[in-house]
Amino acid sequence: MEIVVVGSIALDTIETPWGKAEDALGGSATYASIAASYFAPVKIVGICGDDLDEKAHQMWRDRDVDTKGLQIVKGGETFRWGGRYHQDMNRRDTLFTHLNVFEHFHPQLPESYRDAAIVLLANIHPSLQLEVLDQVRAPKLVAIDTMNLWIDIALDGLHEVLKRCDLLFLNDEEAKQLSGKSQLLPAVEALHAMGPKWVVVKKGEHGAILFTESMRFSTPAVLLHQVYDPTGAGDSFAGAFLGSLAKEGEFGDDALRRAMVHGTVLASFVTEQFSVDRLLGIDPSEIVGRCEELSAMTRWPEKL
Repeated sequence: MEIVVVGSIALDTIETPWGKAEDALGGSATYASIAASYFAPVKIVGICGDDLDEKAHQMWRDRDVDTKGLQIVKGGETFRWGGRYHQDMNRRDTLFTHLNVFEHFHPQLPESYRDAAIVLLANIHPSLQLEVLDQVRAPKLVAIDTMNLWIDIALDGLHEVLKRCDLLFLNDEEAKQLSGKSQLLPAVEALHAMGPKWVVVKKGEHGAILFTESMRFSTPAVLLHQVYDPTGAGDSFAGAFLGSLAKEGEFGDDALRRAMVHGTVLASFVTEQFSVDRLLGIDPSEIVGRCEELSAMTRWPEKL
């Protein structure tokens, strides 16, 4: 199965307690497309200026990501974002946001993208997500990612997207905000009623939980000696999750469980270096090793 990923392309300036990176390649579509490419064919839709250097474009080619859907604006500047993480790495402050060419972005899917089996609407304005849904024909699975900003300023549009999606990615704070519920389980039940039959609640360093109509499944985070930059971890989780499902070619409970593990593992690699540096060139044996590590951490004895 092929995956179409629609989202932002960015140049990030990141400060953490462990260092700083300037004009580092980022954006939701960037992280998600690279992570998904370890499992399945990926087509990316986004916008950038011609200031995005050849190294970035070569990166997508090296990962066999189809970039026909990438709009390159001559003389334009790529979306830029700056953020500073606190000591605990769970909180960050936005230092600046320059939308640049992203301000006028309208996704245009090439004809060859419109029959994709899986569509990931990464973290962009709900109105843009709806534009994509009006262009695809009959996807087997539509997944969306969202954030508190869209819940605050574009709630009506977000509700329209939720009616047309199968899978929702968000964190626990966003789940409670979107649902209006103060406890996670009632919050997820309310989210199911809005449309998505599957909900993945991301909990950062505490892992993630999958909720379906018949199953709940939790994965802990991979234990790491050092987290340098958590930017893009959630996007990479979503990309790898869907890439895993695309590779399997079906969406049963076991496939969803494996997707959770693969999402968790790919997200762990991202945090070990700034930008996409660690995400590139991961050896397949490293992915297998971390999957086995998670399995060992969560294996129950046969008799309790």
